[in-house]
Amino acid sequence: MKIRTALTWKNTVVTATVFLLCMAMIYLVSDHTRSNTFFHDLRSEAITKAHLFLQNQVDAKTMQSIYLNNRKFINEVEVAVYTPDFKMIYHDAMQNDIIKENRKMIDRILREKEIAFYVGKYQGIGIVYTFGGKEYVVTAAAYDGYGYHNLAELQKTLCILFVIGLSLLFIAGYFLARASLKPIRDIVREAETITASHIDRRLPVKNEKDELGELSTAFNALLDRLEVSFNSQRMFVSNASHELRTPLAALIAELDLSLQKKRTEEQYQQAIQYALEDARRMTRLIDGLLNLAKADYQKERLKMQEIRLDELLLDTRSHLLKAHPDYHIELLFEQDDADDDRLITVRGNLYLLNIAFSNLIENNCKYSADKSSFVQISYWQKWTIIRLSDDGAGMSEKDKQHLFTLFYRGEQEKMAEGHGIGMTLVQRIIQLHEGSIAVHSEQGKGTTFVIELPHV
Repeated sequence: MKIRTALTWKNTVVTATVFLLCMAMIYLVSDHTRSNTFFHDLRSEAITKAHLFLQNQVDAKTMQSIYLNNRKFINEVEVAVYTPDFKMIYHDAMQNDIIKENRKMIDRILREKEIAFYVGKYQGIGIVYTFGGKEYVVTAAAYDGYGYHNLAELQKTLCILFVIGLSLLFIAGYFLARASLKPIRDIVREAETITASHIDRRLPVKNEKDELGELSTAFNALLDRLEVSFNSQRMFVSNASHELRTPLAALIAELDLSLQKKRTEEQYQQAIQYALEDARRMTRLIDGLLNLAKADYQKERLKMQEIRLDELLLDTRSHLLKAHPDYHIELLFEQDDADDDRLITVRGNLYLLNIAFSNLIENNCKYSADKSSFVQISYWQKWTIIRLSDDGAGMSEKDKQHLFTLFYRGEQEKMAEGHGIGMTLVQRIIQLHEGSIAVHSEQGKGTTFVIELPHV
């Protein structure tokens, strides 16, 4: 069942239930009003006949004759008059005797002064009527034919209204549900046009404050995340295939050349050495691309923990010196508030931050004549500030503008081997940790990287 049909039925059922309850209340109130009105009429008729019999001394036979004649055409009220000691002095029709009075009823009327009750379909009352200083008990009973007729007509009218109203409600509910769901149908049609080749398309958001606007916004946010992931994967494949082509071609050429003719042992060893260097170069390239892809992850997908930057930098320094004994790495810590470790503690991913600082320190060392890097940690307000400096060749304005461009190799590319991945990777890692990176460099005067990370 479609939502439109379900909504129509649910709306109709709920509205019909409320409608039915309202009509039931109308019927019950009308019946209650009819009953009270007829009891009041019975009381008036009882007083009138008692007055005629006792005060005006109308002959009993005459009153009975009137009752019997009227009974043929109308629902005449049957009246009886009793003394307190249960002696009947008048009765309209003893042969009918609707109420069938008894001593217990007479005593109750004397005690309560007035009662109202039902005898089957008939309504009856009992009152105390005072005349000449004496009390008499008067009962009256009749069938409210006119009232019940009007009630039956009301019931018929309500049933007709219910059927007509229910039909109109169903039709109105159907078109209302159709109109209400039209924006959803539009969203579905628009969503069907979004494919891998058109993943940049987004759903229109007419009103951000309503539920459909929230749905479209959430769906667009999902598409944004999918587009980032899709582009990251596509870029990884593209970059990997592009960058691996050259070293693979060189490796194949070297191996092919070595097989073309017999060579000396030294020549074979040299060819194997060249092939090994190309393989290692490809390994470094693949590692860089994989790290770059990992840096494109959503923050919530990464394992985040509290990390002391001084311990992280000491560990990074130790690993770099093991791999490059000729490097000189100096760490400077500003610890005026040494007791407060939070100033140098950040929340982040240990693996990625290690890669970022390794790349920056290694960049300092590679492009300085003495292979040195000076690392300084300070803090200001909510930021922990890390400065990584060298006294190397520096960069031109063009190199600074393209420093974080993927696969860009600057004017100093001949000074050190690289693939143009490191700085792009560093920038993405820092941004992933809600930080910022800036570079200050001047040719012949060295380069300084300034990183700001929010501390805990």
